[in-house]
Amino acid sequence: MAQCISMSKQQALYIGLMSGTSLDGIDAVLVDLHDDKIEVMAFEYLPFSSAIQHQLHQLSAPNARVSLQTFGELDTTLGLLFAKTVNALLAKTSIAPSQIKAIGSHGQTVYHAPVGPFPFTLQIGDPNCIAQHTHITTVADFRRRDIAAGGQGAPLVPAFHRAMFASTHETRCVVNIGGIANVTVLPADNEKPVMGFDTGPGNTLINQWIKRHLSCDYDKQGAWAKTGNVNFALVQQLKQDPYFQAPPPKSTGVDYFSLDWLDKHCQLTAYAPQTLQASLTYLTALTICEAIAAIAPDTSRILVCGGGGHNAYLMQLLRENAPCLVHSTAEFGLHPDHVEAVAFAWLAKQTLCGKAGNLQAVTGAQSEVILGGIYYVH
Repeated sequence: MAQCISMSKQQALYIGLMSGTSLDGIDAVLVDLHDDKIEVMAFEYLPFSSAIQHQLHQLSAPNARVSLQTFGELDTTLGLLFAKTVNALLAKTSIAPSQIKAIGSHGQTVYHAPVGPFPFTLQIGDPNCIAQHTHITTVADFRRRDIAAGGQGAPLVPAFHRAMFASTHETRCVVNIGGIANVTVLPADNEKPVMGFDTGPGNTLINQWIKRHLSCDYDKQGAWAKTGNVNFALVQQLKQDPYFQAPPPKSTGVDYFSLDWLDKHCQLTAYAPQTLQASLTYLTALTICEAIAAIAPDTSRILVCGGGGHNAYLMQLLRENAPCLVHSTAEFGLHPDHVEAVAFAWLAKQTLCGKAGNLQAVTGAQSEVILGGIYYVH
């Protein structure tokens, strides 16, 4: 049944599309961005089929070898799935495509290599297909312009976090736990720069490990991890990876924190599967909390969004190790599953308005730049 949404002349409607490093599916959100207002109107989620998930895992694997035909077909397939999700979202409402100012599509990251002689990041999900099959102007490919400007290309959501969650009364950290976990530091003092960086693995190692052993896509509520005991010596061993010691700005991806990475850092057969699951969950929580304590020791609150917020055991570990209070972003006006999709709708508006979408202090770019390419429908 369609959800009737009344329109006013003041509304500025955008759609944000997000498919994160958890590789589980597509989030689509219809949001009103009139003036400084951020109001979610409707939400749609399209889970990936097991076949698509398998292809994405293969393409995202370290040193993956795929044919250009396979790559191109998956790029097109995802573009069509993004368009399908948008059309399903609009079918829930009384909103016509002509009433949407633009779609902001993050795309699906399949490789992220911001450091090296030729830094790059790669997201797929052809925006030409999205624009053509939704009849809505689409903004996409946000990250590569920041890398061209000398940045890490990530994280990009801190500018939106500042608009949505900053407080002049206290320093807050927004923690998004997708496949990779990232932190945005929002100082109470407006004169201080916003900071943001990837802390390391979020759900990626947890999900890959349970997939290998129980054929589950994720550890619901952290129930399997809770059956094991954390091996603290193993956690300390894993924490010796140079990424955790590197100062921000920094970013990473599931191509780096993979089961191959885990295999290089420890003897997998030396531990019970449940012990490794518990330890990997603890690793995610601990590296997030230690990063915040080191970079923003005056933080009063941590606001959690992303899929990791549904993992009750992970949230418990965050609260046990955090230097401050831990909340869901739902308590501050935005459902944790909607935050990143809304952020890319907001970034699309920034692009169409000719405004920068990156923050130099976050990505390390030489300048703030207008992000993304615009695919007009007329």
